Amino acid sequence: MKKTTKYVLSCCALLPLIACTAEEPTGLAYYEQIMGAAPLKPANAEQRWQACAPNVNATDTRYATVSEVGRERGWVERSAHNWEYFDFSDDAGKVLVIDYAQKGDELAFRYLANDETHDDLYEPWSSSKVMAYAGAMSLLSDNFAQPDTVVGEVKLADLITSVHSYEPSGAADSNSNAIAYYFANVAGRDYLTALFHDAWLNIGQPEVKFRGAYGPSAFAPSDTYWRTASRSVSAQIVARDSDPGALSYRCEECGLTGNKPMTTLASAEFLKRLATHKRVPSTRMPGLSDDAVMMLFYGPGHSENSADAGGMMAGASLTPHRAVAQALQAEYPELAELSVQETLDTATNGNWRIFHKLGAGPSETRGTSEVVALAHICLPLADGTREFTVAAQASVPDNTEANVGHAGAKLETLLRRTVQQLISERP
Repeated sequence: MKKTTKYVLSCCALLPLIACTAEEPTGLAYYEQIMGAAPLKPANAEQRWQACAPNVNATDTRYATVSEVGRERGWVERSAHNWEYFDFSDDAGKVLVIDYAQKGDELAFRYLANDETHDDLYEPWSSSKVMAYAGAMSLLSDNFAQPDTVVGEVKLADLITSVHSYEPSGAADSNSNAIAYYFANVAGRDYLTALFHDAWLNIGQPEVKFRGAYGPSAFAPSDTYWRTASRSVSAQIVARDSDPGALSYRCEECGLTGNKPMTTLASAEFLKRLATHKRVPSTRMPGLSDDAVMMLFYGPGHSENSADAGGMMAGASLTPHRAVAQALQAEYPELAELSVQETLDTATNGNWRIFHKLGAGPSETRGTSEVVALAHICLPLADGTREFTVAAQASVPDNTEANVGHAGAKLETLLRRTVQQLISERP
């Protein structure tokens, strides 16, 4: 996919400068120029734990803490939620936002969806690679996500960066599917599926599962050892060659959504608990260490790469950045005429964060072309910070590569409308 880096708003509404015409890129052009672009970085891109939630009154009933809601099955129904908050129907796509607030001494949340789509099953495509990585790392000790950790002869930081960027990073060869397949083999499908249920999330929807893989084959490290010289640690990590918990894509119980069916609620809650790992200890994934979470978001120790970023910060596609920038410009007219980069940096004094993973593909099974977004976003705006985790999905009829681009543009519109409505309401 082509990489473009400079965007302008003033001449043709967010088009790449190198292809500036009177119209937005659509179809295959959108797929190549926008979904295939390297992401932007904030002006202040240092690695740090996020703590971006606005403060609200301790009596604010719009948000609920984990201690108020609980973690056992049924927490979804007890949460502070509005499944019809966003004012557009499911024809626009599916979206769920987990909006954050600091409520007294605790972090609190509200769950906001459109048209009760929060529990609709869909194929997550590559957005589920976050789950494969986190599940695998939760089974290892906290020594194994260091900047110098190598898997065989490849840096872990480069593997997780390549998963998100689809580009080479050090000795990681850009085969995102193979690398994620390897992480899923390390974790095992029974365990990955259980994480959505009584092993962790207690999402309350048994149809949600992780039983599949990615691509034709898994990454095969040069040997089975993970090594971390700075901690003087080495361990043999044997990935499964075959997994009894795996199911074929069109298994009898899988239906049209395949062998990794998820929902916007399940996907967003998974990422939200990783993003709040330090702030809400009671919902941490069992066994997952601080360093493994930081490795997911930033990839510390990653080699030089075209994105000049690591982990989820290196996630390919400008779709979420464009959507957020347009939403900010609608809310703050003084940002008009600025580029996407300038809009984000000016609005947040260079301290914004967009950690994201897009998944996309043409589905012969469903006869559609689909794009899925999973992102954690921090916007420290001058008139009040906003922090939220979002999962969204958009699809169009007919399964072609060009139509994946059309679905991507539809997803951008969905995200723009979502963020615009969210930030227009002050906490």
